[in-house]
Amino acid sequence: MCELFGLSSSAPVGMTYALHEFATHGGLVHRNKSGWGIAYRQDRDAILVKEPSPAFDSVWVRFIESHPIGTETAIAHVRYATAGEPSYENTHPFTRELGGCNHVFAHNGTLGDIRETLPLPAGGFRPIGATDSEHAFCALLERLRPLWRESGDPPALDARLAVVAETAALLRTMGPANFLYSDGDTLIAHAHKRAWEEEGGFSAPRPPGLSVLALSGSDLSARGLHVDSAGADIAMTALASVPLTEDSWEPLPEGTVVALRQGREVARITL
Repeated sequence: MCELFGLSSSAPVGMTYALHEFATHGGLVHRNKSGWGIAYRQDRDAILVKEPSPAFDSVWVRFIESHPIGTETAIAHVRYATAGEPSYENTHPFTRELGGCNHVFAHNGTLGDIRETLPLPAGGFRPIGATDSEHAFCALLERLRPLWRESGDPPALDARLAVVAETAALLRTMGPANFLYSDGDTLIAHAHKRAWEEEGGFSAPRPPGLSVLALSGSDLSARGLHVDSAGADIAMTALASVPLTEDSWEPLPEGTVVALRQGREVARITL
């Protein structure tokens, strides 16, 4: 069981993130977590910081706790390995270039037979590591590739969402398929179902896999997380595996694809 967090804002915000504390929101309290990572979008690129080791004693985690990095879009992940050993190449988020832009992806779930069900074409995107999640990312990018022009200008949102929704529907047949995906223009989330830590083990997967919260003109503070708007009146929307605060988080129904841009929801599909 992994923990996902995504943020979209209408202007750059400072974000500090104590991943070892954050993961406790979802019940992930064991010290043997398998890695962590966070991607801060910077226009067409992204600052990526990740480690294949527990966050509780990480020098890098202490750095990002005390040095907010300004961004309009962030994707973070705390890993509990189910496929692929703890290693840097198996640690989320994953990044790839497509259309002159760095795309970012993180996934929660296990997609059992994805290599057989969704084979990758020769000469296309290939996984670097051994995870089902990175394979799913490569498969998604292969399906999106025809939409992107050499200039890097994003294709029409409805066309991109149709491909993401179709791919997500296929992934759901293989196992829990919650994911966050950013293409530089839009942060897209797919909600499915997730396992919950109970009585020392994990439950069978059940919804909700993600929840969403829209904010306006206020900071977001939770255990292990602070997003600072510096007093500016900006729009922010957050996505998380479990609600992080006492605010009115909306559980997303199974099969929902949500698109966020500049801190606001701009499209939603539920299949």
